[in-house]
Amino acid sequence: MPSPSLEVQIAKARQAISSDGYPMSVGELTNLYRDRELIIRPEFQRFFRWSTVQKSRLVESILLGIPLPSIFVAQTESGIWEVVDGLQRLSTIFELQGLLRDADGDLQPQLVLNATKYLPSLEGMQWQNDDPATSLTEAQRLDVKRSKIDIKIIKRESSPQTKFDLFQRLNSYGSQLNSQELRSSLLVAVSPVMFARLERLASYESFRSSVQLSEKQIEERYDLELVTRFIVLFDWPESRMTLSALRDLSQVLDDRMVQLASDYPANFDHLESVFKKTFDLIAAQGGEDLFRRWDKQRGQFRGPFLNTSFELIALGVGYNIAHGNEINSDLVGAVKYLWSEMMQSGYSTGRSTESRLVEFLPLGRELTRDV
Repeated sequence: MPSPSLEVQIAKARQAISSDGYPMSVGELTNLYRDRELIIRPEFQRFFRWSTVQKSRLVESILLGIPLPSIFVAQTESGIWEVVDGLQRLSTIFELQGLLRDADGDLQPQLVLNATKYLPSLEGMQWQNDDPATSLTEAQRLDVKRSKIDIKIIKRESSPQTKFDLFQRLNSYGSQLNSQELRSSLLVAVSPVMFARLERLASYESFRSSVQLSEKQIEERYDLELVTRFIVLFDWPESRMTLSALRDLSQVLDDRMVQLASDYPANFDHLESVFKKTFDLIAAQGGEDLFRRWDKQRGQFRGPFLNTSFELIALGVGYNIAHGNEINSDLVGAVKYLWSEMMQSGYSTGRSTESRLVEFLPLGRELTRDV
């Protein structure tokens, strides 16, 4: 016999989301996009990073009549559809026709296709141009326009949190997005204004000069990941300094940031102020060296940025600033002591992030406070 409590939970969760679904032609979807009734948030354009080969394979599938996965959209209060899952597919279809707009609203050039496994003659082809030899025929264009895609609609009656959870879940299935890109997508959906302020913090000069990241790390938005970690963790309560509370850190960051976005602008000015004061102080007291390893034998800071040092120093300074404590006036000396003495006494960096945080958050607060 089914558990009554489980049945109640299932019924309640089903009520939280109202959905609909039906097939639509590419032509219909194109018209909705052209009329701004189907939108891809400009902030999501950075996540459109399929290669031309991947895009060409999608066009190949459409021309061959291969069914495409469902597209998920969320209906706004005004009735407009926002793409929840299917960004790559829809963007490719609109780019193919020369209708895709970038984050500034400017039209992008028509997609120039590559040869594919079953359609090698797609090489160099476009939707339509002045050269018939490199243009799809009218019949081929009509085949694309008449192709059907199943659309799943999360109706506006659904709870906002359910929409965010759905987006996260859908994009976790074989997605190319990393955890921060998924989180950014969630935040843009909840509060584009707060997300824009987070972006500005990631570009804050004192932060950028102190946290020297590689081009690849910046491209993957690790700078925004660090801003997120700071905001969520610098004032993490001691009562929740446990493995169970910090288990699945990515989910902890997601939940807290979505809550902040939902409550925006409440408390954000304070968080921003602590962030800026922290990195202004760090930039003035050693900058990037505070986040590198001290080599006692060579008498110099060496190597790349270390997340371990960030957890200890940046989060520790942030906590003490927020609580009005005097900051250690010799942070460079504190970091030297950390690496030459403490890290040699059993503080291993080869552990999970969660286990490190349980130990390092209190340690960082102690190291960076003037006693």
